[in-house]
Amino acid sequence: MAMDAKEIELKAKALTKAATQNEPAANIVSLLKELQTGVKATEDLLRSTRVGIIVNKFKQHKSPEVARLSSEIVSKWRNEVNKQKANGSPSVSQRSSGSPRPAQNGTASPAGTTPSDKMSKLSVPPDKRTWKADGVDINQTSNKIRDSCIGLMYDGLCLNSTESPRAVLSKACAVEAAAFSALGPETKEQYRTKIRSLYQNLKNKSNPTLRVRVLSNEVTPEQFVKMSHDELKSAEQREQERKIQKENMDKAMVAQAERSISTSLQCGKCGQRKVTYTEAQTRSADEPMTLFSLCDAFASAAPVPVLLSHFTADPLPMVHEHGLPVLAPFLGRTFTGTDGLREDELRRGGRVDR
Repeated sequence: MAMDAKEIELKAKALTKAATQNEPAANIVSLLKELQTGVKATEDLLRSTRVGIIVNKFKQHKSPEVARLSSEIVSKWRNEVNKQKANGSPSVSQRSSGSPRPAQNGTASPAGTTPSDKMSKLSVPPDKRTWKADGVDINQTSNKIRDSCIGLMYDGLCLNSTESPRAVLSKACAVEAAAFSALGPETKEQYRTKIRSLYQNLKNKSNPTLRVRVLSNEVTPEQFVKMSHDELKSAEQREQERKIQKENMDKAMVAQAERSISTSLQCGKCGQRKVTYTEAQTRSADEPMTLFSLCDAFASAAPVPVLLSHFTADPLPMVHEHGLPVLAPFLGRTFTGTDGLREDELRRGGRVDR
């Protein structure tokens, strides 16, 4: 049942009182729902009761539910009033006076015809579309931050799209409202980060299907704002990454160079003589080969192999490099210094020049 002006004014006063006295959000939501179902909006009714102004202030409420509901109500009332204007329906005051409001150009053409036409068809090429190029009004929430986010969503959704500006704007508002409801208020960094992330994914030229899925409502705004980074990728991107991962796995499974076993080397960590080594040309061809050696016994007991190296000094000298004990039993071989090696290189095995 529709409320009369007096009832609406009472509800509006109750809303103002609830806001000033910091009443629970549930009380405000209850009042807003009564207005949502009980008000049949007309321009004169909203002006006389000022209920639109009061409800509009709740868009910035700290409670996401209150902010979302008030935004929905204001949008609903605005659409009803605009529809009445587009259909040429006279307002309450015009009907009571019996004199229709003259058009500014002296004709009886309904107001808003031109904006309506502009919102229903494209005026720029699809690849050049932005909210500015389409002439869209993104001021839908009376909040600069949220309106800017709606503009970002519009720019992401309209790229290479042939959907009407009205349809894109409606979807952009829905996505922003879903993000605000899940991560708001707009002052939270999570909300802003999510909007930027969604915009970048929508603008990604290698993933055009995402825009189509969102605009066609195959992916709802609520689902869209909760999608993970992997879920936002296209099927082609996931398949390409799977191929790269398989190639890397195949390369990792290539047979390694056979290691030679030496009983002349003794591990300084465990004392055993189960040492293997390989040689590799790590520098220019005229430079000596580099010997890589590690203790198999200690490596099997722990994931960190022991570094072994060789000096031209006395037999079996013991040194410590980066906390690892080092033996050098071979004469005639020079040790490649470890100062230039990273910790992970030392842990994988030392380098010895022959």
